Amino acid sequence: MSRRKKQAESAGNHERWLITYADMITLLLVLFIVLFTLSQIDVKKFQYLSASLNKAMGAGGMLLDAPGPSVVQGLAGKTQQDHMVGDQAKLNEVRQQLEKMVQQAGLSAKIHVSQEERGVVLSFQEQVLFRLGEAELTPAARALLKQVAPILQQTPNYLRVEGHTDNLPIHTARFPSNWELSAARATNVLRELSEVYGINPQRLSALAFGEYRPVLPNTSEANRQQNRRVDIVILSSKFSETEPGYKLKNVSSNGEAKSSSGR
Repeated sequence: MSRRKKQAESAGNHERWLITYADMITLLLVLFIVLFTLSQIDVKKFQYLSASLNKAMGAGGMLLDAPGPSVVQGLAGKTQQDHMVGDQAKLNEVRQQLEKMVQQAGLSAKIHVSQEERGVVLSFQEQVLFRLGEAELTPAARALLKQVAPILQQTPNYLRVEGHTDNLPIHTARFPSNWELSAARATNVLRELSEVYGINPQRLSALAFGEYRPVLPNTSEANRQQNRRVDIVILSSKFSETEPGYKLKNVSSNGEAKSSSGR
């Protein structure tokens, strides 16, 4: 009787490894399913898998339940792609408004509106804003910027004012070179937008390129006239992270901004 009981217990002990083996196979299966699902980068499938595994394994909300940071940047909430599509649509709208304004002003030959990867570029030839060799805005320039400013205020994007000249040398007490001339012109446009029309200065920056970023070769007066320009660039939001300091999130129409640290 005792021998028969020991044989039964021995047989039972030998079969216990099957339980451990089955548990291991189950866990491996779950692991491979999770890895496969993540590789597909499908949010709905991931959420469905999370709910199913939590229910089946009785994890009590411990397994894949807390969303935490998204595995793929931009998948939590509104995706990065959705944000870029919205930004692109807004830039398209701003470009169309600027083109309409230029046409109504009859300045299509002297003001050019284009859309590039970096954003919308509003390019003024020199004679539209300044007298030759000078950096002070003309009365006509101020009237034109008065029409442009309300359109620029509609978007929270960064605005960059870029000054350009041709390659003809300048050497005066105020402007020792084309660098100083292009810088003064860009800065004066920037100050007009900020101080007169209330555009948030945190959104604004000025760059001076002098004669070194021509759009055409400086081989004729017509080409040089095209190169003497000031560009206002409405930067695409995908370039906002490259801007130093605090990152703008929302800018109201009166120029007030809510910012988050760019550190």
